Amino acid sequence: MSKDYFIDKVLATTVVGSYPVVKGSGLRSFFDPLHTAVETAVADQINAGIDIISDGQVRGDMIQVFASKLPGIKGQEVIGKVQPASGSITVGETKYALTQFPKVKGIITGPTTLAHGLHIATPMYRNKEELALDLAAALVPEVKALEAAGVTLLQIDEPIFSTGMADLTVGKQAIGLITAALRIPSSMHVCGNLGNVLDEILKFNVNVFDFEFANNPANFDLLSRRDLAGRMVGYGCVDSSIEKVESVAEIKKRIEKGIEIFDPRIILLDPDCGMRMRSRDSAYWKLKNMCEAAKEIRIAL
Repeated sequence: MSKDYFIDKVLATTVVGSYPVVKGSGLRSFFDPLHTAVETAVADQINAGIDIISDGQVRGDMIQVFASKLPGIKGQEVIGKVQPASGSITVGETKYALTQFPKVKGIITGPTTLAHGLHIATPMYRNKEELALDLAAALVPEVKALEAAGVTLLQIDEPIFSTGMADLTVGKQAIGLITAALRIPSSMHVCGNLGNVLDEILKFNVNVFDFEFANNPANFDLLSRRDLAGRMVGYGCVDSSIEKVESVAEIKKRIEKGIEIFDPRIILLDPDCGMRMRSRDSAYWKLKNMCEAAKEIRIAL
């Protein structure tokens, strides 16, 4: 299979990232309160039938997990030139996931989203665009470490891109700095309505475009008229913004609608977004039902 189609399975399933935090008890949890949360997230994804799992992203919000480890940033403030972290940020949990399952995606918060989540308190940067480029450079050692650990796919989360607040030309340059450092395939997750940004987004140098369709059905129409130029589409077919668990039949309908637009060989099924805000029960059954829906359609195909 080529770099573009890196998993040899039609309608393979994955996650966008975050999972509900399930805290443990006992001595081990005293030293690492979130170790149980990582174990639970990984086990639940495997038990649900996910083909490419994540580490669960249970360590904190998407900005602070990375910003707290990068020299030049203190809290929410950028106080000097941003430098790479002295050690890995997410590799430990990712390596644990890899001991449990062969296919794991590494996930980082994108440099532009990071830049917009921080306040510039230094003359070192005139604007968010300059900051985003240095953040991209600072994240390169992290993505190389994730690749070396053995991840199947590297996902870059850039929710800011759908808001219209970000400079997409610089955003594209920042993403390019990261993907140029990789030999493995890359995916970019952009949630929200893509109406005003899609044409620019499709110029980015990534192998998978991951978008939400369950909660943003308008994205169907937009994508149906565009050429993905051989790239895959991460197809959000489960609504992660609600607690209600969609039935297998409901999810099947969404997937079938996607197959009308896209070749099923380029579809990677996942929830719309992370599920950190859902209950564990809801998150698990959303994933389980998604995998069952995919399985039923695969058999029909």
